Amino acid sequence: MSKAYVFTDFGGPETQQLLDRPAPQPGPGELAVEVRAAGVNPVDWKIRSGALGRDRELPAPMGREISGVVTVLGEGVEGFAVGDEILGPVADGHGGFAEHTLVRAADAVAKPEEISFADAATIPVAAATAYDATHQIELEPGQRLLILGAGGGVGLMAAQIGRVHQFTVIGVASQSKRKIVESTGATFVPSGEGVADRVREVAPDGVDLIVDLVGGEALGEVAGLVADPARIISAADATTATELGGAALERTAEAMQKITEVIEYGLVDPHVTACYPLAEAGRAIAEVEAGHATGKIVIEPTPVC
Repeated sequence: MSKAYVFTDFGGPETQQLLDRPAPQPGPGELAVEVRAAGVNPVDWKIRSGALGRDRELPAPMGREISGVVTVLGEGVEGFAVGDEILGPVADGHGGFAEHTLVRAADAVAKPEEISFADAATIPVAAATAYDATHQIELEPGQRLLILGAGGGVGLMAAQIGRVHQFTVIGVASQSKRKIVESTGATFVPSGEGVADRVREVAPDGVDLIVDLVGGEALGEVAGLVADPARIISAADATTATELGGAALERTAEAMQKITEVIEYGLVDPHVTACYPLAEAGRAIAEVEAGHATGKIVIEPTPVC
């Protein structure tokens, strides 16, 4: 048997539980993986809440991104072997907050030795999102990138990518996250009422790109800081972004491999700030859901980070 963290109905955290189930067996083109670490993301609780639809079979497994070791190869899989260390998004219908899961071979990337399992587990969703968000519209060195929600895992990686490309990065986050935002080389601006005026103090001529990881009223308040509204990219609120003249984040197939290489060379740090055992997955999800997480939170069946 294998343990997995699931939700049994759409709603709040009271629907979550850890259960035993047979270890999943790979179908054609899939890899069975012993999970070593799984990244926690806002999408995890949004799926559980029903905000992203209610068409999932219950109980539904939780967790979208993992790193681990291949244990079984599905029919037709080439390029991987049992014992390989990999990272990737979980296959449809499966979850990462588990001792074992499935990953489509086409979606998997070999984990470099230089990257820990904990850091690798942040790549398939969070780091790849940061990569796509900072590349959807190309900036030139010195141009101004405003990140709304810079203190979370995606925001911190986006800020570091901006530094690599020599952008002028402005990071909006809560005051408690000032130190870690500034550690990326970004100029910190506290979030909250009046944030647009505070950004104008450090960027009187406005900004060249807004990467939004918050959405809602916060995005609306800063939208006027960019001359061309088409340069608003949101990974959090596609509806508001398009209403303002911007666009939703577009995910690309190459992002995961490219950001893995960037992390391998030490140019971006995923900033894993907490690791929870699988039995305490609920605490990890609650921290992300409350918006208090700084950097990335990871769940490990056997904590080592």
